[in-house]
Amino acid sequence: MANNSTEDSADSVRVALNDLAEGSLNLPAVEVHVWFADLNQHSADNLKPLLAPDEAARADRFHFDKDRNHYVVARALLRKLLAAYLGANAAELQFTYAEKGKPSLRVPSQSLLNFNLAHSHGKAVYAFASGRELGTDLEFIREEFAGEDIAERFFSSAEIESLRSVPADLTKQAFFNCWTRKEAYIKARGEGLSMPLDVFDVSLEPGEPAVFLRNHKEPREASRWSMRALTAPEGYVAALVVEGHSWELKRFTIE
Repeated sequence: MANNSTEDSADSVRVALNDLAEGSLNLPAVEVHVWFADLNQHSADNLKPLLAPDEAARADRFHFDKDRNHYVVARALLRKLLAAYLGANAAELQFTYAEKGKPSLRVPSQSLLNFNLAHSHGKAVYAFASGRELGTDLEFIREEFAGEDIAERFFSSAEIESLRSVPADLTKQAFFNCWTRKEAYIKARGEGLSMPLDVFDVSLEPGEPAVFLRNHKEPREASRWSMRALTAPEGYVAALVVEGHSWELKRFTIE
């Protein structure tokens, strides 16, 4: 099933947090699952016991309560979702981190379940696939961030040209289309901030399909990855990049 539509369907299966029991979810190899969550709807105090000591210690280093609570809930929901797919205990899951920081599950029997998450201004998105690398990004639309100076610093010359051709009332949307798609790609590769954002091109025009156009240093990358714009909560933009092209997207919302 080729994934070349403008964005995913807004249809979403709603799942209560309490229904995410161990082993309650199934992820066929041909599917990619995306979950959205409102971090403000869940209690950080109730969920913090699921965190590992290093995660709890990091949470305690946040200066503001809101940021601390969002981090706790985001990490705990990740554990709940992973446990639901794996039939494991959420609190006992162990993570390992690649050189550039990309997380994976430490236990070899669990490592084929690939995942990625992003959260911004109280919203979160999680993506899961079996045996496929993937990355996702979610950004709150901040007008002060979507400036041409930022684009000239991080976008490729082709993307800057495309951004300048977009009608003025669509510039913010186009900017964040580009930003989230680029972030999702480098996260899928596990490159983090070590990969310059201007060495590859993505589509950004609002209303047009999300497409990974080219990697100027690695031409074969364009055929390796598929890209999707995700229908995000109002005021946000989200993107998904997945290894391969024959997969079906399914959306869920945690309540």
